[in-house]
Amino acid sequence: MIAFNPRNTSLLIFLGLLVIFTVAVTLMSEAYGPGLVSTSFVKTLGKTLCLCLVALAMDVVWGYTGILSLGHFAFFGLGGYMIGMWLMYARTEDIVIASFANSPLPPTPEEIVTGIATQIFGVVGASELPPIWVFAHSFWAQMALVVLVPGVLALVFGWLAFRSRVTGVYLSILTQAMTLALALWLFQNDSGLRGNNGLSGLQNLPGADAIPQSLISIWFFWASAAALAAGYLLFHWVVSGKFGSVLRGIRDDEARVRFLGYPVEGFKLFVFTLTAVVAGLAGALYYPQAGIINPAEVAPIASVYLAVWVAIGGRGRLYGAVIGAAFVSLVSSWFTGGRAPDVNLGFATIQWVDWWLIVLGLSFVAVTILAPKGIGGLFDAFQGLRTPDRKGAPLGPDEGALQEKEAVK
Repeated sequence: MIAFNPRNTSLLIFLGLLVIFTVAVTLMSEAYGPGLVSTSFVKTLGKTLCLCLVALAMDVVWGYTGILSLGHFAFFGLGGYMIGMWLMYARTEDIVIASFANSPLPPTPEEIVTGIATQIFGVVGASELPPIWVFAHSFWAQMALVVLVPGVLALVFGWLAFRSRVTGVYLSILTQAMTLALALWLFQNDSGLRGNNGLSGLQNLPGADAIPQSLISIWFFWASAAALAAGYLLFHWVVSGKFGSVLRGIRDDEARVRFLGYPVEGFKLFVFTLTAVVAGLAGALYYPQAGIINPAEVAPIASVYLAVWVAIGGRGRLYGAVIGAAFVSLVSSWFTGGRAPDVNLGFATIQWVDWWLIVLGLSFVAVTILAPKGIGGLFDAFQGLRTPDRKGAPLGPDEGALQEKEAVK
């Protein structure tokens, strides 16, 4: 039921450009080249690729299936928390063991665990590992949780919501409520994840003290590029063929697809859960490069930004989601990093650190009103794609999606 078209031009172009980009950054990095691309910027590019991956997931669930989820960045953050627990535990374990090096007697396992707990949770006034850290010592167990925690949460939430046939703005509000509840729980010190302090020091890989950050950053950059390529292939496979046609049918006229006998709830639940798992994996790659994760990363506004990226890039196009996320992420880093010069208007000075979010909001409004196809719509003009003549019949309610191209297939 799910088909894959290896001759798809956009797929081959995207993968080719990604390979060229990855090789170029590697050859210009401090680790393997003359250092024209700094280590900090390599990390920025690696994080950007992770954001492109979660934007892909958002595009499949919104642009192709019509589910405006305002909670997918929560799954992204959960993936970061799961891998962050192992990173923080393993790194602290090395520090604790080193502190016992001069002791007359070797430490017992209980003393080591107590020392780890005190080091990690002393900031919130605790000295014991919470139950949710039971697998934190195991890399593979935490990697399994990177997949299972977002996946199970999405599966349970989606099953409850979709079986009740909640749709449209009501479903968006529910996803936002889920995200808000999760963020409020994480802000509590007794959540077991250090409350507002979050998990820090994630950039310090256990046992890699002798490896320079320039090398580690390029490794993560490679992993992020490989994950984005794999995600693009996976989602291209999902949205192709009959399966993809059903998803677009659900987006455009859910009642008609249900009338035709398709299990609409099953399709929506599959896509919602799959995209949540991919978002969790993207988060697991992102936060070791960021170095820290806290509950603010899971706040509802982050998921709203994700929807803005997809809308600006062009929803209903996988490459549009990547373009939107990469463009907004890099421009945001430039404006908020203090590299954009202030603009003196005489009566006032525009400081982009403060005004960037206003510019982003205005851009979203402008794209929604003036260019619902987003940046990706420029490729339609380049390819000469136009809306087919349907003799006055409506093409569908969702003008922002790539329906004109789909209609002529």
